[in-house]
Amino acid sequence: MPYCYLTKARNGLSITVLTTLLLGCNTPPATKEASVTVSQDSSVKQAAPAAGKPVVYQVFTRLFGNQNTTNKPWGTLEENGVGKFADFTDEALQGIKELGTTHIWYTGVPHHAVINDYSAYGISHDDPDVVKGRAGSPYAVKDYYNVNPDLAVDPANRLAEFEALIARTHAQGMNVIIDIVPNHVARNYESLSSPAGVDDFGAHDHTAVTYARDNNFYYVVGEAFQVPATDNGYQPLGGQPHPLADGKFEENPAKWTGNGARAARPDANDWYETVKVNYGIKPDGSEDFPALPAGFEQQSVAAHAAFWQDKDVPDSWRKFRDITHYWLDKGVDGFRYDMAEMVPVAFWSYLNSSIKMKKPDAFLLAEVYQPHLYRDYLHLGKMDYLYDKVAFYDSLKAIMQGHGDTADLVSIQADMQDIERHMLHFLENHDEQRIAAPEFAGDADKGKPAMVVSALISRSPTMLYFGQEVGEDGSEDMGFGKPSRTTIFDYAGVPAHQRWMNNGAFDGGQLTEKERALRDFYRRVLTISADYPAMRGDYYSLHAASLANDSDYSSSQLAFARWTDTQHMIVAANFNATTPATIELTVPKDLLIKWQLPQGEIALTEHLNLPQIANKMIVNGETARIQLTLPPLGSVVYTIDR
Repeated sequence: MPYCYLTKARNGLSITVLTTLLLGCNTPPATKEASVTVSQDSSVKQAAPAAGKPVVYQVFTRLFGNQNTTNKPWGTLEENGVGKFADFTDEALQGIKELGTTHIWYTGVPHHAVINDYSAYGISHDDPDVVKGRAGSPYAVKDYYNVNPDLAVDPANRLAEFEALIARTHAQGMNVIIDIVPNHVARNYESLSSPAGVDDFGAHDHTAVTYARDNNFYYVVGEAFQVPATDNGYQPLGGQPHPLADGKFEENPAKWTGNGARAARPDANDWYETVKVNYGIKPDGSEDFPALPAGFEQQSVAAHAAFWQDKDVPDSWRKFRDITHYWLDKGVDGFRYDMAEMVPVAFWSYLNSSIKMKKPDAFLLAEVYQPHLYRDYLHLGKMDYLYDKVAFYDSLKAIMQGHGDTADLVSIQADMQDIERHMLHFLENHDEQRIAAPEFAGDADKGKPAMVVSALISRSPTMLYFGQEVGEDGSEDMGFGKPSRTTIFDYAGVPAHQRWMNNGAFDGGQLTEKERALRDFYRRVLTISADYPAMRGDYYSLHAASLANDSDYSSSQLAFARWTDTQHMIVAANFNATTPATIELTVPKDLLIKWQLPQGEIALTEHLNLPQIANKMIVNGETARIQLTLPPLGSVVYTIDR
């Protein structure tokens, strides 16, 4: 979901449960055996299974290929430029692939509300009063059956251009993920491209009632929508003139706003550019759809699909099933679900089981921020992966900022052991601040030990946000919002990333020495994450044992082991930005028994640094030790190959 820039972002703030949202709020949340045919197109080339684990590269599609460096606040498409599907050339895709990437998440692909005039293509105008930014929020989808016209060389041919990008991505051995935003749609939803027999959201709603099960929206009966009062001097388009920027938007009766706000005039901090989709949750929070039987969290995808086959479900459920299947038929390999926790778990059982019966290897990633809901969305909702934001990312951020304790990560890993392979790890995404931003860490190098830990500590997938690997700092003030996050609302060039683009050569020719070194570091870490067998193996913390010895090992360091029968790995990272750490790692007796290591010296092969840091392990009696010095922000990855 788009973070709200007008006052504060969602980031790092608690998200209230669905019932609370439906019971009324005028501010945003603070901060499977079935008779179903399995079908796959065997002609589509997909990423080969890695020895390690998935690596997701998130690109903000509108920004990725833009070579324009003007960066005028509130600048138009013509002034600031825009990236296109065509900019993802074979060279660009190869550059992404060399980072270990197995899946590209093309963010902002579905056609969302925009300000640019596409009326020549039959597309209605969008009103700046209910559009965030000059380019629009990617999470206010206007037409689920087509793609953002900004991204096409020929807007009339935009869907074919995206299909060509899917084919190019597959040809490079990577899979394609796009956004699905089930909780809300643009206030001006209007599909020009839906298949025959598919009606728009709200087309058959009974608008004289607040709620009906098969209505797609909720209504403020008897009241017309009013544009929110301005906040902190905000003006649409920065005050630049526009024929529709008049403080009015016609919607009668008013619909509930995307975050669940029920007022006809939402607050400026609400997700006012969107309307909430009704999934059969009544205004009192009760459910108006069949319940999953007790114990169904233990059932297979096929059993879930079979359960739903003869059930009568709300219309919005069927609409989103049809939307996702449409994109699967186009060659899309998976979805990132925006604000999944604001949609009932039963719907996800219905949708995801249908997807998995059609495409068993579909990659399904959900944005869920309440840890007590994680297991429901995984086991009942049949998600593959969830963001590990509230626990793992937030703790890593505190450590990078110099006020966290690495022991917190050990506790989180212990708490997550039953689901750790399902918790996607990241250090940046479109909602989060750039590591190099002064508001975060102020130096991209402070993300290096965090990246080692994030990518290597568990069986979870690793995600990288474009520009992170070259130290992008998000400092551009482009219009809607403030710096520290790369804009998702306006047209912009992304400077460090543009230096890697090198005028379309995608060879890093303009990178500084520091940026080039950082990208090579990320390449080495992500190669280990994607290709090393130990990444699919077990985990053992070396933290407590190493704290207990007499070395300088402290809460600023973290060490752990990963292993399979064929590969044993030891990882150590130093989060101290100013001081080297001369430490001794202790490998306890029970891990030595698991590994069946002989007594004496054992050579260690180092994989992360250039030149490599040679070392050895001394096995003496019931423990083993490794002595080493880590430079500030330095890490090592050792293996004992068996």
